[in-house]
Amino acid sequence: MTDKKDERLSYEQARAELASVVERLEAGGTTLEESLALWERGEKLAEICQHWLDGARARLDAARQEPAS
Repeated sequence: MTDKKDERLSYEQARAELASVVERLEAGGTTLEESLALWERGEKLAEICQHWLDGARARLDAARQEPAS
């Protein structure tokens, strides 16, 4: 479940933060607890990105099904 602040993130904001989380995890040097928190944040951000992508796909599909004027 995402909180209200996360719901306001644009796709680009969520993707950028997700990339930052991945970089931090790949760099290492964090404790197990920090790594788990980063991983959980990454999962939430990936969910937000997927929500945006699903919405975009639905809009494209709907536009393709509309009769041409």
